[in-house]
Amino acid sequence: MPACCIRSRWRHRAILTVLFLWSLGVAAGCAVETAWPPAVEVLPLERLEAKQFPEFSDDMAIDSLDHAIFQSLTYLNRISPDREFVFGNDRYTTAHLIRSLEMFREFAKSPFSESSLRDFIHRRYIVYRSTGSDRAGKVLFTGYYEPFLQGSRDESEHFRFPVYKTPDDLMSIDLSLFSSRFEGERIVARYDNHQVLPYHDRKSISEHRILEGKADVLAWVDDRVDLFFLQIQGSGKIFLDTGEIINVHYDASNGHPYRSIGRLLIDEEKIPRSEMSMQRIRTYLSEHPEEISRILNHNPSYIFFSEEHGSPRGAIGVTLTPGRSLATDRRLFSPGALAYIHTQKPLVSAEDRITGWIDMQRFVLNQDTGGAITGPGRADLYWGNGPYAELAAGHMQHPGELYFLVLKPDLSE
Repeated sequence: MPACCIRSRWRHRAILTVLFLWSLGVAAGCAVETAWPPAVEVLPLERLEAKQFPEFSDDMAIDSLDHAIFQSLTYLNRISPDREFVFGNDRYTTAHLIRSLEMFREFAKSPFSESSLRDFIHRRYIVYRSTGSDRAGKVLFTGYYEPFLQGSRDESEHFRFPVYKTPDDLMSIDLSLFSSRFEGERIVARYDNHQVLPYHDRKSISEHRILEGKADVLAWVDDRVDLFFLQIQGSGKIFLDTGEIINVHYDASNGHPYRSIGRLLIDEEKIPRSEMSMQRIRTYLSEHPEEISRILNHNPSYIFFSEEHGSPRGAIGVTLTPGRSLATDRRLFSPGALAYIHTQKPLVSAEDRITGWIDMQRFVLNQDTGGAITGPGRADLYWGNGPYAELAAGHMQHPGELYFLVLKPDLSE
């Protein structure tokens, strides 16, 4: 029997098994991904009156905003013009969001003052504010970046840690295709010995090498901590020993929930909360190599990659723009939408040390998501690559405010 028919048969059996287990309410062992907003008492966005608008300004080169808007337009033009997007109590079609971005892009191409910018927004746009984690608009901003790793196409004593492609036996099943009861629910699983099981967790993959010989390897890297943070960031560049550079991007996850090793180290009083950063975690692991396995395996989530050309892409499939691309909870905030943030950014010395933090106010585009970015009180800013990006992304844990802008309906024509 052809391999494709065999795969089709066991996938069909797997789906039937999953549905049966769900009908009995006993499939909690399989990881569940939610694609649409759960029922909540407080909406994630509230519509503001004009007097509540922030003092809009922008601290970046405007050409980067043009690039980011273009990327969102690329995404929106790929989907149905009649699809609806939710902003608080309001709904807008794809066509309206496209016009909303086009008008803002057109305005931004001409020289403007802060006062003319504010006047333009007040006259033409509706502004929404995230209700945040406290229902009063408080949002925690973190950052991510594109890391660089050293690797090889071949395994060796020096390059021992595999960057896996998505395994053939990983299944992602949209349960809503089979019953409206499961609207928005998706499981990641595997089929083994007539059973549907959760996919292998990090420890099984990293320590027990459960995928050895079962999943293709893109490259082998020289540092497992670097590989762990590559999975956290979602994309990166691997500099091979042949001189070749390959770009690896998020392709799939094992479906297990993300658990923060930073929070673990704080809870265990290994690192004070005030000192927590990616760089501080790296230092701790370097000084305590005997704890690396335990700490990394605290996070059961595991990411699989694909090799692709070009710069990192977000969850909506477009190129990310450093400083302009934002990751939010995809269940709550409309993909591709124009947003505005007010938080802080680092000042860095010539020795690549953070000397302080100053206000950061800029327009961004909602183009990505992340396993740790959940709820209306979380947002993650993409910083790009290089020393400044790594510093900013590694240390950014600052409160701020998040707004979304949509063109007034009567101006859409």
